[in-house]
Amino acid sequence: MKHRISVLDGNTFVVSNSNGDIAASHASPEGFFSFDTRFLSTWVLTVDGQGLNGLAVDDLNYFEAKFFCVPGEPTPYVNATLSVIRHRWVGGSFDERLTIVNHAQEAVDLLVRLEVASDFADVFDVKNAVVKQFKPTIIVADGALHLDYRREDFHRTAIVRSTEPSETDERGMSFRIRVEPQASWSTLLRVESVVRGMGGSDVRSSIYAEHKKASAELAEDLRRWFDSAPRLETDSLALAETYAKSVEDLAALRHVGMSRPTRMPSAGLPWFMAPFGRDNAITCLQTLPFTPELTPTMLNAFAAGQGARLGDFREEEPGKIAHETRYGESSSFEEQPHSPYYGSADATPLFVILLDEYERWSGDSTLARHLELEARAALDWIDTYANIMGDGYIWYQRRNEATGLENQCWKDSWDAISYRDGRLPGFPRATCELQGYAYDAKLRGARLARLFWHDEAYAQRLEREAADLKARFNRDFWIADGEYYALALDPDGEPVDALSSNIGHLLWSGIVEESRAAMVVDHLMGPRLFSGWGVRTLAEGEGRYNPVGYHVGTVWPFDNSITAWGMWRYGFRSEAGRIAQAIIDAAPFFDGRLPEVFAGYSRQSTRRPVGYPTASSPQAWSTGAPPLLLRIMLGMQPHGEELLADPALPAGIQKINLFGVLGRWGRQDVSAERAAGD
Repeated sequence: MKHRISVLDGNTFVVSNSNGDIAASHASPEGFFSFDTRFLSTWVLTVDGQGLNGLAVDDLNYFEAKFFCVPGEPTPYVNATLSVIRHRWVGGSFDERLTIVNHAQEAVDLLVRLEVASDFADVFDVKNAVVKQFKPTIIVADGALHLDYRREDFHRTAIVRSTEPSETDERGMSFRIRVEPQASWSTLLRVESVVRGMGGSDVRSSIYAEHKKASAELAEDLRRWFDSAPRLETDSLALAETYAKSVEDLAALRHVGMSRPTRMPSAGLPWFMAPFGRDNAITCLQTLPFTPELTPTMLNAFAAGQGARLGDFREEEPGKIAHETRYGESSSFEEQPHSPYYGSADATPLFVILLDEYERWSGDSTLARHLELEARAALDWIDTYANIMGDGYIWYQRRNEATGLENQCWKDSWDAISYRDGRLPGFPRATCELQGYAYDAKLRGARLARLFWHDEAYAQRLEREAADLKARFNRDFWIADGEYYALALDPDGEPVDALSSNIGHLLWSGIVEESRAAMVVDHLMGPRLFSGWGVRTLAEGEGRYNPVGYHVGTVWPFDNSITAWGMWRYGFRSEAGRIAQAIIDAAPFFDGRLPEVFAGYSRQSTRRPVGYPTASSPQAWSTGAPPLLLRIMLGMQPHGEELLADPALPAGIQKINLFGVLGRWGRQDVSAERAAGD
């Protein structure tokens, strides 16, 4: 059965099958999850012993869905006489309005049974198909079902209640009801997830109390969210639909922190409903003109969790920005290092880049000054702990050999970094885009130092270091016989010579020499990398190329948006538009919601983009791709107190009007229309 997802606040969500039931195996993503724990693994409804046949699902909002079902299996000659409607929403708690409608001419007596269970599985255990050997404590009290799990100070409880009287036992609830002809019966079921942390009696469920909302309140919150975002008018139905879906999904992915109710993006459903440093930084960069309120919260969260000491288990280092923060059992007991985990080499320079970009758009000089110490610490990390080989490049090599990530760049799967013949290099590794991020961070740090920290000497030093880095990079990473940049350097300083999409990030950072930009663009738009649906992560013909390999031949919408941004920076507007059009063309095949990744098959060989089997959806930086592509097509750029626009529309779009772009200028409208014959 198809999984259906309802989600709110970025860390509380429900995954069920198409009739609304949850019947999870140990490896199934079905369940009611919150703060990295599955609070419900069974939620199965029967009527007179018959299971439900799902007829349709109405996805009303990101937090709300209706399931229309009938008991049993209807036949061509026997009409169903009962309808079962399950209207559910997630708003701090999991609520389901269960309604049974009798369409017959006679009253019916029914036994409605709801089977309920929880395995309290950690999301890592679910993802890795690890079976948890334990039984929760189950208590029936005051008509409510309490499912409870404790391990030392780690304490999680699911409380199930009904507004209508029930016969409640340790396995669920039964309702013996009579429904009159052409009438209905209804009850409201509510599941509370009580979260207590690893610090004694510190009860975290108060966060839910602050954010618990009825369906109408959630709808009003979403309306305000849409009203605050720029309004789009365009002749491109695909662009309009994917932009609207992106704005909605950005609301859906807003994460509520355990320590305080702040709102920032989670990375993606179902496995990554948690803060991710790199993903969050890029999502904020993509969406600054559209949902700018996400960025200051994210910057403050980065600063609050910045590394302050050396630690091998979490790979923490002074100045380093956290990669991932989890709240589940395995992290709490250090079976996983994610409390938080610092194993990424790119979140730290991206923090400085985001701080500068945010000030350029918002004019918020107060935050730029407030985070001076943290930004300086991040820049120092680039020159010290990241400089493993002493040559001024960012390198990575995990210090946690048991559970740390091997690859600590955005392509973090084990086989993502390879030579053109498919061999894997040793460690440490220095991927090319990390050097571009470092270059950009130094230049942006120099601007912040000059304008807001009043340290001209530091600004000049950073500018000198950036210029030296650019010169060395263009010498050491250039593959002369292929006229492109290497994917990485190996421990011997030799190029890891696979042709990859990482070179698009180099254009965005500005580290590419002007004389080489056209050659880089030609590779990115050539048939080996450009599939017609987007730029592949690895070029066709490379040793490890696989169109359905996670980082070795698939198409990532976020990756393409950054590449298009880089092309725009170097003046290749037509090529940037082709990438934008390709990604927008792909979106309708995913109902307007771009997934994390899709297959890299050529557009000539498939009439639609082929899905990747385990792609997250929605996923934050894929959700951020359409807004960034819209910015690129309109050529929007902050310049002092003004918003500049230099549009270049791709051939498939005739008109774009964007109303209410928010920035230091207040709100401004941007319009572009293709002239006749243009």
